[in-house]
Amino acid sequence: MEILKVKDLNFTYPQCSSPAVRDISFTAERGEFIALCGATGSGKSTLLRLLKRELVPLGDMSGSVMIYGKPVCDMDGRTSASSVGFVMQRPQQQIVTDKVWHELAFGLENLGTPPDEIARRTAEMASYFGIGSWYEKDVSELSGGQMQLLNLAAVLVMQPDILILDEPTAQLDPIAAADFISTLKKLNRELSLTMIVVEHRLEDIVPVCDRLMVMDKGSLIADGSPENVISSLKCRPDILLGMPAASRIFASLGAEGVCPLTVRQGRDLIQDRYSGDIRSLPEDAHGHGSDPALEFREVYFRYDRYSDDILTGTDLKIFTGEIFCILGGNGSGKTTALSAAAGLLRPYSGHIRVFGKKLKEYKNRSLYNNCLAMLPQDVQTVFLKNTVREELSECGADIDSFPYDMEGLLDKHPYDLSGGQQQIAALAKVLAAKPKLLLLDEPTKGLDAHSRREMTDILFRLREQGMTIVIVTHDVEFAASCGDRCAMFFRGKVVSAGTPRTFFPQNSFYTTAVSRMTRGIFDNAVTVEDAVRLCRANSGKEDAL
Repeated sequence: MEILKVKDLNFTYPQCSSPAVRDISFTAERGEFIALCGATGSGKSTLLRLLKRELVPLGDMSGSVMIYGKPVCDMDGRTSASSVGFVMQRPQQQIVTDKVWHELAFGLENLGTPPDEIARRTAEMASYFGIGSWYEKDVSELSGGQMQLLNLAAVLVMQPDILILDEPTAQLDPIAAADFISTLKKLNRELSLTMIVVEHRLEDIVPVCDRLMVMDKGSLIADGSPENVISSLKCRPDILLGMPAASRIFASLGAEGVCPLTVRQGRDLIQDRYSGDIRSLPEDAHGHGSDPALEFREVYFRYDRYSDDILTGTDLKIFTGEIFCILGGNGSGKTTALSAAAGLLRPYSGHIRVFGKKLKEYKNRSLYNNCLAMLPQDVQTVFLKNTVREELSECGADIDSFPYDMEGLLDKHPYDLSGGQQQIAALAKVLAAKPKLLLLDEPTKGLDAHSRREMTDILFRLREQGMTIVIVTHDVEFAASCGDRCAMFFRGKVVSAGTPRTFFPQNSFYTTAVSRMTRGIFDNAVTVEDAVRLCRANSGKEDAL
């Protein structure tokens, strides 16, 4: 049964010469699970907002969006609120009350639902999502994963027919992200919910979706089953770069047959076609300076005297000239450690040294004068002006030397950029301070795979110029491809660290899909490039590693 129909849809933002959405037409059946992907700024989020009456942005729109044969723009507020649910990328922006239980009940209260029915529906939803243990908590006490789960529950309690999600796993650690996607598939299967999900992290969502839709420059360029769509993208390596690891290995090796999507299918491909006689790649030399750029010694921190410690005797040493990636679960203390290193939080015990000096020895903000800079997780806090050009001019950023084409962004308001474009613009502004130590908190959030590759190239160039870079990230593939060393943060301290080819093969969950796929076949493959090199070596197509 057709539930959604989009026909000849075009949309242009005010004062923009080209449309953000261009000639898009598609239909969705009841119970379909659709994944929507594409480059940063390709129009995905704009398309989603055009499907929800309350979120339609200002601008010129033509074409039609019909739900159950009725134009979205003609739906009354009550029908729209209850029939189309929307989960945003940033969970903090969607939460409107102070208590978990009130957040669950808020939408129903606004619809005038009787109190006994509100109690029944919120209790049922809280039980389904396992929210009972934190039902009475303040929302400010929740982790990022809990907030996103609460957002989903608060939308589903309205019993919508269509659920729209805009990068719902962007701020979740790998385990929480996989659990969230599994929850979506379970809801889709058990409630026959129609789902449209925008994602850049496609490893978990592509294998479970019914349809994969790809956007490029505002247009819909591919729509069909995941296997067929990925096979059709062989001439678009920039888009193929974001597909599941098994699919990229398949395409890189020029394999024939059905395109694999899952770790198990990728493992079968490698086992069936390659001998595995050559098991390891040579370990790259880990070069860095002999002096530490950042050092934690027995650091303890809590947000108030009655709360638990967030940093629990943290010890950490990061050397000059290396890229150091910190991974770990939501709420494990990673961002707190980064903020403490930047002097934004003051530990009650222990010492933090930057280039050999204790933080308290940096007087009169000298820490931030060509020494240390930090890109926060919420990059919108960096922006103060009306255009990107003004932002960069004010801080003296050299736009011409920045290794990313920002020409199309300069005259836009920073808040009008996509999430990934905001990351790039904020990084350009932070780099204007010419730091020797750069701290990045989730720098790939909102970036498509091609932009993540460009981000990696930017960081490599900065390292070659002598900069030390510390990255907090949930993106294990990004960490595996750009990190000189990676570390696992747990309960406020580092529990393990090593080079990517020693760190990731030891992990079962905080690891890459390639590492899981090749375990027992190859010894130290952690990226798609690693797996492809070893497969070719085992087929005799590559003589030397």
